[in-house]
Amino acid sequence: MTLDLDAYFARIGWTGEPGPTLEVLRSLHRAHLSGIPFENLDAVLGSAPSLALDDLEAKLVRSERGGYCFEHGTLFAAVLRQIGFSVTPVTARVMLGAAPGDIRPRSHMLLRVDVEGEPHPYLADVGFGATGALLEPIELVEGAELFDAPRHHRLVHIAHDGPLPTWELQADKGGSWEPQHTFTLEPFEAPDYEMMNWHVATYPSSPFRQAVYAQRTRIGSHLSLAGLDLVETADDGTVKERRLKDGDEALRVLADDFGIRLPEGTRLPE
Repeated sequence: MTLDLDAYFARIGWTGEPGPTLEVLRSLHRAHLSGIPFENLDAVLGSAPSLALDDLEAKLVRSERGGYCFEHGTLFAAVLRQIGFSVTPVTARVMLGAAPGDIRPRSHMLLRVDVEGEPHPYLADVGFGATGALLEPIELVEGAELFDAPRHHRLVHIAHDGPLPTWELQADKGGSWEPQHTFTLEPFEAPDYEMMNWHVATYPSSPFRQAVYAQRTRIGSHLSLAGLDLVETADDGTVKERRLKDGDEALRVLADDFGIRLPEGTRLPE
């Protein structure tokens, strides 16, 4: 399938000249993050979202909806390839919030992007729903730091028993480095993501089955909804928190503040 790139660019508010350059990759990455919200509403309402490109275009580009990492990553990979980039999907273990010694499954989609003329590939990640998410791609080099203002990231190698080097993306949180996820550069294919997507969306103990999770990166702040807990984190680190009254208020907040509109009559778990 060929994506309607003009519709995609309009959706994310991007007005540049498409081409496989580092400048385009950076600006598209940031525009995608601010243009399309993160949300798990298909899963929490009882179904696994489709990863077919025509369905992703209909949902993330032509509708007032968002998606989670498999949807964002699959769409962004298709966009980049159509522009002329070489893209290799990989997977990560989410370490944010993990206790020491926890072994989590690979449940997050990342993209290795090769840019002609650049000495190293880049890590792109437009589907990590957290304040520690990359706003721009980071160079895949041990010790690389990225000042993706207002955020600050670095990539390091960590000890692991496997045969491939294990990378960890870390975010600067008030002067200390907080792990976000770990990954290797083994390529993964579409059927792998279909299986992960189905598990994350339908496994009874999956967090995405239990409560609404939505994120929106905005100019000056980041908005997060987890269940009925609404958190706004300003670029200067100031945090405002509010507990919503019920699912009906959550639906209004999703529509008004996140740009996510669900069909009339939708009821959310509380």
